[in-house]
Amino acid sequence: MNYFIVNAFTDKPFGGNPAGVVLLESDAFPKEELMQKIAAELHYSETAFVRRDGEKEFTIRYFTPKGEVELCGHATIASFFLLHKKGLASGQYLCHTKAGDITVEAGEKVLMQMAKPRIVATIAETEEVYRALGIITTPNFKLQTSNFPVQIVSTGLPDLMIPLPDVTTLQSLQPDMEAIVEITKKYDAVSFHVFAFGNDGYTAHVRDFAPLYDIPEESATGTANASLTYYLQQNGHISTDAECTFIQGEAMERPSIIVTRIQSDGNVFIGGTAVVCAFATFAAIQEGHFIRTK
Repeated sequence: MNYFIVNAFTDKPFGGNPAGVVLLESDAFPKEELMQKIAAELHYSETAFVRRDGEKEFTIRYFTPKGEVELCGHATIASFFLLHKKGLASGQYLCHTKAGDITVEAGEKVLMQMAKPRIVATIAETEEVYRALGIITTPNFKLQTSNFPVQIVSTGLPDLMIPLPDVTTLQSLQPDMEAIVEITKKYDAVSFHVFAFGNDGYTAHVRDFAPLYDIPEESATGTANASLTYYLQQNGHISTDAECTFIQGEAMERPSIIVTRIQSDGNVFIGGTAVVCAFATFAAIQEGHFIRTK
């Protein structure tokens, strides 16, 4: 097997969110233990294992350094961009994931349909959530965020949608990773997806923390931004048929642009471009060497 490093949601080699992509040549996935070891060795937030099932069908499984997850937006974008670059995919495909079947359009820009969105829960007691981010919730703070509840939303993976009053507060967060781990465990969620409005052309600025899965912060998060799109629609901030542009990764100096589209029927699509940064053989990974592409 060959392993590729592909940065999604950017056209620059060191921007966006990197994912490992493994293109399988056999009809069977490797043993889970091996896939987990490969993901841990690559140590990107997610590594996608891609199997072709037919002319217009693929199956993808996703592993973090600590375990398998049902779906990963940026790794899906990375996978289909790579397939397109290698001449293996162009146009619309059915992609089987553990979160369900999704439609993906492969090309220079990849668009993928997310799983059916839903609001899992509304968090009434939010003090511990904000404390975990290093924020003291004063009466003025509560007033500034009162139009937007803290909710768990899923478009394949459940994430906490957490509003902040402004971008300055967002970029200066001092999150307590241990506290975030305990809270995400408590609510059976993947991450804290924290956002603020900037009145600067972007729908929102966002940051995403998923230390439960060994991802302290992620520079671009497809599934969570799809969930944020649905959340904003359900809370009256965007129309029932709208496009959004989110910027993420600024605090990590890896700015990423994630484009989403929500339809009147509630279906959410996310998309963006990508760049293939590196590839390696299994032996090269074991030795700690990667071959950079131009």
